[in-house]
This record gives sequence, C-alpha cells and structure tokens, in this order.
Amino acid sequence: QVHVVESGGGSVQAGGSLRLSCRGSGFEYSYSRYSMGWFRQAPGKAREGVAVIDGDGSTRYEDSVKGRFTISRDNAEITLDLQMNNLKPDDTAMYYCAVAGLFIRPRLPLRPVDFGAWGQGTQVTVSS
Repeated sequence: QVHVVESGGGSVQAGGSLRLSCRGSGFEYSYSRYSMGWFRQAPGKAREGVAVIDGDGSTRYEDSVKGRFTISRDNAEITLDLQMNNLKPDDTAMYYCAVAGLFIRPRLPLRPVDFGAWGQGTQVTVSS
C-alpha cells in the first residue's frame, strides 16, 4: 500500500516562493522505478498536471509553470519536491503528489489516469 504525504503549502504574495515536499512509503519495488508527478486543482476547475519526474531524473513541465517551478526527487530518501518561484494568483490551488503506475513514464499533457496513488493535498494560496 503506497502512501505519499505532501507538506509545505501556505499563503504567499505574488512573486513569492514556496517549496512543496512529498514523502513516500510502502512501494513494492524500488522508488526509482516510479515516475512521480505534481498536480493541482483550483475550486471549480479540473485537476491539472504541473510537472513529472522519472526515476532517472528526466523532467517535464506543463507550460503554465515552465521556467518558474522545478520538480526534483531523492530516490534514497523516497521524497519528491516542487520548488515554486515567482508565484502568481493563478497558481492558487490544492497541490497533490502522485505516483505513476509501474512502467509508466507519463507524457504531456499529464493525465491523472496514469497515476495510481495520491497524497491528501496541500493548499497553496497566492494573493495579489
């Protein structure tokens, strides 16, 4: 039973930064075999992909965050991070850490169906 738990959300002013973290446990195989992603969901909107990182460190970003966000992972610590810089009000959402299915290297645009385990979410609020 895979568990992932996010932390690091909060309230910041536009232009500020936050670093989200996700800690995992319960992986059947080595953590490095799983691609990991970040999604977000704002009220009244569908869940949308933010970024994904494969076990080998390859990264892909949705256009909305490209150049501002950086996804990273530590396979030894079984953690995932999202450094968010130059935050904008449109970044306001609940952010979720997600685990891709084995053998899956999710392509853009990210699809929730490619991810099988989700965290509880951490709220990010950006004020203007």
